[in-house]
Amino acid sequence: MALDKPYLDIPGTTIFDAEQSRKGYWLNQFCMSLMKEANRSRFKADERAYLDEWPMTEEQKQAVLARDLNRCIALGGNIYFLAKIGATDGRSFQQMAGSMTGMTEEEYRDMMIKGGRSAQGNRVVGEDGDAQAHRQPQGAAGRKAGG
Repeated sequence: MALDKPYLDIPGTTIFDAEQSRKGYWLNQFCMSLMKEANRSRFKADERAYLDEWPMTEEQKQAVLARDLNRCIALGGNIYFLAKIGATDGRSFQQMAGSMTGMTEEEYRDMMIKGGRSAQGNRVVGEDGDAQAHRQPQGAAGRKAGG
């Protein structure tokens, strides 16, 4: 019997619950492997070959190769594990978070300093806040990528 998940209606948010954990188990294990220098070197030398050593789905592997962290999260990735990919690439958590919203690092930093996104219009799917799907990605980086 499926559990009631009222939190699925939070725009721009994927809750890392037991189902997501099961879905992303091997993706997250791959990420944790990057804590060892030898594994980071092997991954950087041939990303595809290293990923093929892990029983991840092809979709998960493609998301990693594209560094599409939002897709990785949708496929079961946990941001704290995915941060290992960013660290391997020499990116800060702030840079990674900015890329996930389509913002530049500076825009993301400034938004967070000002208190983050407003909850106004972002409480449930279908409102008109900046976290709603029709407003993503936002920021200068997102506008460049989108057109």
